[in-house]
Amino acid sequence: MTATDPADVASPATVLDLPFRVSAKADYAIRALTEIAASGGATITAQRISEAQAIPPGFLLNILGELRRAGLVRSHRGSVAGYELARPATRITLAEIIDTIQRDLSKPTVEEMTYPGAAGPLRDVWLAVRTSLASVLGSVTLADVAGGTLPQAVQVLAGRPYPPMQRTPG
Repeated sequence: MTATDPADVASPATVLDLPFRVSAKADYAIRALTEIAASGGATITAQRISEAQAIPPGFLLNILGELRRAGLVRSHRGSVAGYELARPATRITLAEIIDTIQRDLSKPTVEEMTYPGAAGPLRDVWLAVRTSLASVLGSVTLADVAGGTLPQAVQVLAGRPYPPMQRTPG
């Protein structure tokens, strides 16, 4: 086989099948917090967030309650009812939000996994994937998303999400 054979190049489907999933709940939480961050510090109602992000209102209220208990948002009642971030958007990462909402991204833990024989090094591949994922999610803040200014490393990865993988002839 040569390095240009189609069988030697990973397909996007192969890359997309990695064991990572963001739940709808975590996705909604990120979107809701991004909407709050984009409000420029103004208090924003749950109804406005729900409408802007197409998140079911009851589900959103439950998520906002969890985010409040986790110290990511503050809620206000009265004439200025609504939600605001509990700290600057530049200090809230996507990794923190996902960890708050979706605490079990990798069960069992990669450290507990073992593979027999020639597949033994596969554990290190999963560790590298988890580390890369944590690096990306930990480098992106709500301010980055709300302002449309993702870190350069993330922009590079997004521009070339599936680099061709080649095997050495052998």
